[in-house]
Amino acid sequence: METIGAYEAKTHLPQLLERVAKGERITITKHGVPVATLQPADSSKRTPVRDVIDQLKQFRSAHRLDGLSVRDMIAEGRR
Repeated sequence: METIGAYEAKTHLPQLLERVAKGERITITKHGVPVATLQPADSSKRTPVRDVIDQLKQFRSAHRLDGLSVRDMIAEGRR
């Protein structure tokens, strides 16, 4: 695992994120003290896009606005 200073991490964040996406882990230090670790996201927690779309469609079919417009709801919230 590579160690990198906070200033350098800030300066080169896009490149660091590319490396992390490829599987690397990088420790970020501040004044030589480790403060954070960049590591790939846990892919097992990701929900497939198709499943999310299906869930949204199911939610929309069960929840209707019954003629309310977004403007009406905003106005109601301002009262």
